[in-house]
Amino acid sequence: MNTLLIRGASMLTAALLMAAVAHAATLLTAKNGMTLYVFDKDKGGVSSCYGFCADFWPPYLAKKGEKAMKAWSMVKRKDGKLQWAFGGKPLYFYAIDKKKGDAKGDGKNGVWHVVKE
Repeated sequence: MNTLLIRGASMLTAALLMAAVAHAATLLTAKNGMTLYVFDKDKGGVSSCYGFCADFWPPYLAKKGEKAMKAWSMVKRKDGKLQWAFGGKPLYFYAIDKKKGDAKGDGKNGVWHVVKE
């Protein structure tokens, strides 16, 4: 019977460790350390967040001379500015996030999600 308890405990421990590792996946952040988000309504690598939307979800804009690497790319916005993308999805900040590590926009309205590496 003790063996069963030990096995049960080790299986529980393994399950908890696996859950912790999955949960601890690194949040994708901009160079300034702020959390980055994707928007489910963006299709085909094209941003659909402008005006009022962009006031709350500012696009992560690329600066002149920056180069994309690996899964990173840039997409052109309607105003001609370049916006960073990850895995082909345009990236945004959330205006309510005030400090590094904030991820208050995750799951917002069921269409905004943090990006995990």
